[in-house]
Amino acid sequence: MEKRVTFDHRLLPYLLLTPQLVVTVVFFFWPAAQALYQSLLLPDPFGLSSRFVWLSNFEYLLTDRYYLQSFTTTAVFTFFVTLVSMSVALLFAVLADQVIKGAGTYKTLLIWPYAVAPAVAGVMWLFMFQPSIGVLAFYMKAAGFRWNPVLDGTHAMTLVILAAAWKQISYNFLFFLAGLQAIPKSLIEAAAIDGAGKWHRFRTIVFPLLSPTTFFLLVVNVVYAFFETFGIIHTMTAGGPGQSTTILVYKVYADGFVGQDLGSSAAQSVILMVVVGALTIIQFRYIERRVHY
Repeated sequence: MEKRVTFDHRLLPYLLLTPQLVVTVVFFFWPAAQALYQSLLLPDPFGLSSRFVWLSNFEYLLTDRYYLQSFTTTAVFTFFVTLVSMSVALLFAVLADQVIKGAGTYKTLLIWPYAVAPAVAGVMWLFMFQPSIGVLAFYMKAAGFRWNPVLDGTHAMTLVILAAAWKQISYNFLFFLAGLQAIPKSLIEAAAIDGAGKWHRFRTIVFPLLSPTTFFLLVVNVVYAFFETFGIIHTMTAGGPGQSTTILVYKVYADGFVGQDLGSSAAQSVILMVVVGALTIIQFRYIERRVHY
């Protein structure tokens, strides 16, 4: 028998929804509308007045090679951060799920990095790999590897990818472990009795049953790489060297707050919002078809 919630007063459901609606309007719709309005304006250098320029800010951005280059940088950064953080987290979750003695200790130690703020994580990785004072950089140089993220764009991109992925591994680990523990052990035991090896059992039973968790984490990690890695990049490389680590969200900050080009910065915010929305639609439209709930 289906249970339905009833309200004695007709306005009560709307009053219960009001706080959430107010938060959504104030912190999402109002800033989005302001960004869209500001993207059509060109303020003077002192910020005392502005002129309506229609779509000129967008036209300028689409012909700016530095802005177009930030799309490629963002795509590379997002792909590798998502791939590394999810792959390593899945590996750790599989290993932790098999541990019997001291399982709680292992899980706690793996979850700790999630409590570290992105800016703190960036500073920590910077001190380890800084070419002059970094401990790990010292051993890399001793081994003959010419490591210098201050001058080499590839090294800088590798460093921010590792730091951003490390920060997200704990979050992914929690969900993968919960997904693994929800899989009935009888299925895996039956496959083992039939002679299926560990890799075959993982590929044909475990991973397909983890597909809803994997899909959810894919969406979350893409959004994380786009928006929540600003602190890591700002503390480690500040977008350099030569804008080699300037992703889209960091360029919004650099042009708006550092360069004081508010019209261009607002236009970049609108484009970034459209890009993330399109990626989310593509994920739900095409990738979700492979998910079995």
